Amino acid sequence: MRYRLCGRRLRHSPLRRRSDVVEAWTLLAVAVLLLVAAPLVGVFTAWWAHDDARATAREQRAERRQIRAEVVGRTSDALPMAQGGRRPSVRTTVRWTEPEGGPRTATARVPAGTRNGDTVDVWLDSRGRSVAPPADSTAVWQHTITIGVCATGGAVAVILLGHAVVRHAAMRRRLAEWDQEWARTEPEWTGRRA
Repeated sequence: MRYRLCGRRLRHSPLRRRSDVVEAWTLLAVAVLLLVAAPLVGVFTAWWAHDDARATAREQRAERRQIRAEVVGRTSDALPMAQGGRRPSVRTTVRWTEPEGGPRTATARVPAGTRNGDTVDVWLDSRGRSVAPPADSTAVWQHTITIGVCATGGAVAVILLGHAVVRHAAMRRRLAEWDQEWARTEPEWTGRRA
């Protein structure tokens, strides 16, 4: 019996306005969008970001080469700097021997705490400049997850902002309807003439 009364109350009520119905349907749409659309946006964006990051890592591996070099310069007294989640490093001069070109020197980033005479791995680009190592699978996955989470968060923010706009419009419409009805009802209650 109670269910039938509740169901009847939801179907028709003299106090229910069109704006109430719009707001109820909007709430249902927002719930579906938050539970289905926002995660799908995150998944598809992360999928795209993963493919893009893997392609970038392949390009970096193709154009960069790793060499073994000896530290010949003094490491700077400046504070070590961490780049992109990698170990802290400092700039110093390194020397290596090219198979066809003989000995070469360059300024490169080496791990903090490296001393003169130590052998380190250095990455060079096609022009012989010292560069960061190519992205590994961990960096690719970190990028993928970050982009996916940010896209999901952005989708959630857009959905909630849209819901707030609809609720604001529904509330304004509801208040306008109440004002109109009160203008018709007030004279009967207060005895004033409009």
